[in-house]
Amino acid sequence: MRMQDKVALISGGARGMGASHARMIVAEGGKVVIGDILDDEGESLAKELGADKAVYTRLDVTDYADWQNAVDLSVRTFGKLNVLVNNAGIVNMGSLTDYSIKEWDDIIAVNQTGPFLGIKAATPSLISSAPSSIINISSTAGFQGIAELHGYTASKFAVRGLTKSVALELAQHGVRSNSVHPGTVSTPMNADLDVADFNPMKRMGSVEEVSQLIIYLASDESSFVTGAEFLIDGGELAGMGPLSSK
Repeated sequence: MRMQDKVALISGGARGMGASHARMIVAEGGKVVIGDILDDEGESLAKELGADKAVYTRLDVTDYADWQNAVDLSVRTFGKLNVLVNNAGIVNMGSLTDYSIKEWDDIIAVNQTGPFLGIKAATPSLISSAPSSIINISSTAGFQGIAELHGYTASKFAVRGLTKSVALELAQHGVRSNSVHPGTVSTPMNADLDVADFNPMKRMGSVEEVSQLIIYLASDESSFVTGAEFLIDGGELAGMGPLSSK
């Protein structure tokens, strides 16, 4: 059991990748606090996983008080918190002339400020429960720009940088920090995308494939890994395809 004696808090944990991470953590012997604003789905998932292994709490990642409540719930229910998965995220898009300041503020609040608030709220418990692991879900958009995804791209680059500054500060306390950069993964958010040419594997990744990486980073198997970036993108960022002559 790779997650024995581990307790994880997952933001955006009610469905999609977050729910997959929660299921796999429990399957590997861990316990999980599922944080989300999708109350019905979150409560249903917690019930599915079992009251002795999972609990749901409403977590608006832009609200520091919600983060504090989620951390307190983890310690109160399971006695500790030693894994934080900053998974919650949103996407919006628009040309520079059409993209509103509110859209920018909304996505930065969730995708960039949200992980910072989670790390800030969780740090004392992560230190006291060390060895601990922080896993920040970024994107391939944390490595390359995407036209008309200005806020999304900026926020995902920011998460990549935050991961490194946190890793440097908390290493002395036994807390590791790494970022995960999925390409296009089959989730409700990506259901309508045509990704035939996004990567050389010509398919979307599955949420379970990402969850396997989360387990590695959350477990003590990755005890010498911190401040690193993990692409899981089907080769999307590997480079260009073969050149053809004119």
